[in-house]
Amino acid sequence: MVRRTKPSYWSSAVFTLGLAISICLPLIWATRSYGIPAFSRKYQTSCATCHNDFPELNDFGMAFKKNGFKFPKDDEFFVKEPPAMLGAKAQKEAFPKAIYPGEIPGTIPISFRYSGFASYNSKQPLALGYLPRTDLFTPNTFTILSAGSFGSNISWWIDDDISTGGSGAQGGLGDGYLKFNDLGHYIGLPKDTLNVRFGQFELDLPFSQARTINPSDYDIYDEAAMAATGGVANNPLTLGAPQRGIEIGGYPNDGNLWWSLAVVDGNNDSPAVRNSKDVYFNIWKQFNLERDPEARNGVQAAGPTGPRDHTSLRLGALYYSGRNALNVGGTLFPDLPTIRDPFYRLGGDFRFKYRQFELYGLGMFGHDANQLIAGENNQLLPGPPVNFSGGFAQGEYWFYPWLIGIMRYDVVNAPADLQNGLSEHTTRNRMSPGVQLLIRSNIKALFEYERRWQVPVPGTTQAQAFRPNGFVTGVDFVF
Repeated sequence: MVRRTKPSYWSSAVFTLGLAISICLPLIWATRSYGIPAFSRKYQTSCATCHNDFPELNDFGMAFKKNGFKFPKDDEFFVKEPPAMLGAKAQKEAFPKAIYPGEIPGTIPISFRYSGFASYNSKQPLALGYLPRTDLFTPNTFTILSAGSFGSNISWWIDDDISTGGSGAQGGLGDGYLKFNDLGHYIGLPKDTLNVRFGQFELDLPFSQARTINPSDYDIYDEAAMAATGGVANNPLTLGAPQRGIEIGGYPNDGNLWWSLAVVDGNNDSPAVRNSKDVYFNIWKQFNLERDPEARNGVQAAGPTGPRDHTSLRLGALYYSGRNALNVGGTLFPDLPTIRDPFYRLGGDFRFKYRQFELYGLGMFGHDANQLIAGENNQLLPGPPVNFSGGFAQGEYWFYPWLIGIMRYDVVNAPADLQNGLSEHTTRNRMSPGVQLLIRSNIKALFEYERRWQVPVPGTTQAQAFRPNGFVTGVDFVF
């Protein structure tokens, strides 16, 4: 069988993202969030206040998040469950001779989220092992969530998967961090120009994987760099997993410019395995395209049917850099020192909103240095780098506030994956149309069909390939 190859990684990413956009636009199928039901109880308001399709945020929800999980205006007026005050206001004037006063929520701010799916899969060749074509209802995750504020400029977020995949499986902490807002105020900077958070958290990605509306991950976020036979590069880093570290960032005057810079362990949510740290940077600028000045300057635009997201275009870029460490302590090759291979990830993204329609996407290029072991003395020689590129584009359309159509296209161009037998071609892609129905603002049913790339079938007399296509349906609810 003739295998396809791509001469240019960036040309492939640009072409495929362009193709995805051209597919999504004529179909006009399609939206977005972050809050939890504990906030609904605190403010006695619907989940739809902050979410068009939970768990993604609408414009109001983004403003709520920016403001440290508080309403962007007149928060004290809207709170229906007053906080417990930790100290008198007069202690502010007495500081530092008194403990600075704070607050904790009046009730315990805990919420839960559950999702479960039924699936129907393509018949898998026996050479790949027997797999039932149907699974009637697979528990996906049961998560405990807690978030809130400790006063005007300190907030927290914790989410922990009590179980994943049913029967406990490998549940564990997702995000757990403390955030200090508006530290730049003390040195005269505009509001929220400088914030800091530390703990374990998802990187400040342009599009969250931990809180995506999709039942499946973005393929490019899950891509790890592993060299083909003969190379030593083996970098398990994936952008979609949580990281442990510290992040500074800001959005001056809660405006349309957003930036963040993080220093992290670089081993996802596992303990550090090397002394060097990785650096991640993200920046985006949003252009508000509303013609009416009043609508443009509001937290949300307004129309005949009530509040809605602004018509807007967002453009951004990200960069991740580090040094992967292999053979630490001679665990792989006793005669060789620690192998340190620099790597980076570079990407760009966009998001366009117009009334009930939304289109967004991301393209990324990954590069890992690689070395070869050759000769009788196992000498290290420079080898071909492990490169990959790809991204995704997704279109969403609200037929009704409770009925959302989705079309998504994922692509990854990774020659090493072809050589390692993970795909039939250098480029693998996936088309995922879907529909989501908000039964209530906190309960939804979802449907997604996944047409996937070809996978080689080992042990066959002729070159054969298998498409692990599948249909997923399920429920997702929070309380």
